[in-house]
Amino acid sequence: MNFSMEQYQQSANYLREQLGGFVPKVAMVLGSGLGYLGDQVEQPIYVDYQNIPHFKSSTAPGHRGRLVFGLLEGQNVAVMQGRMHHYEGYSYEEVTYAIRVLRLLGCDTLIVTNAAGCINTQWQAGDLMLITDHIKMFSESPLRGENLPEFGTRFPDSSQLYTPKLRTLARNAAKKLNISLREGVYFYCYGPQYETPAEIRAARLLGGDAVGMSTAPEVIVAGHCGMQVLGITLLSNMAAGILDQPLSEQEVLDAAETAKGTFSSLIRTCLQML
Repeated sequence: MNFSMEQYQQSANYLREQLGGFVPKVAMVLGSGLGYLGDQVEQPIYVDYQNIPHFKSSTAPGHRGRLVFGLLEGQNVAVMQGRMHHYEGYSYEEVTYAIRVLRLLGCDTLIVTNAAGCINTQWQAGDLMLITDHIKMFSESPLRGENLPEFGTRFPDSSQLYTPKLRTLARNAAKKLNISLREGVYFYCYGPQYETPAEIRAARLLGGDAVGMSTAPEVIVAGHCGMQVLGITLLSNMAAGILDQPLSEQEVLDAAETAKGTFSSLIRTCLQML
């Protein structure tokens, strides 16, 4: 399906009614097990996805399914505690619907996070990775269908989806905190099954450093509507075939819990430096 500009405006208008004049500037999408950062927002205003016109519900483990508006490190933020995924049965336009609504509310920056499998055999589970680019070649685009010129052009450039100056900011934040921050390419696979060892070998040959089931669709839409983007990945586990053990969603959630302090510090410092 294609959403109309009227539907996006209906969602935005509903949220404006809940916000009482508050205007968010930084949108944050928090991935599996990482939603706790939304609990640190000051003067919070909570809105469940299910109450917002045309929004879908998030069903993935570790996703709360609500928006949190408020202050974090002095920034006016809109935090998505949980995201929608294509594997939940949603179209890519439904997966990315919230990004466009947050853009209409005033957000000009997107900080997107995820937990992903580590493809790069020189790294290890628990590392944080700054996303420099992504690979998404084997599924349709979230921009498929009628273009809404109010958001962006029909054929948008994708050469700098992950904003260079925000990548520099993240490097400086990590250095300030003495945190090791890997840099690499996020390889998108839509799941819900984890990848096979052969698929991971192929992804490595193509230049992928981490593999996951989110992020790329939202970033494409954010870039289309003129938002600056910063992407951070928690390498929650080694990808299929690297270690002689099966993969599980509990492993992902446990890794997110372990990385809680480091991840929160990095994101909060990035917000301070914006």
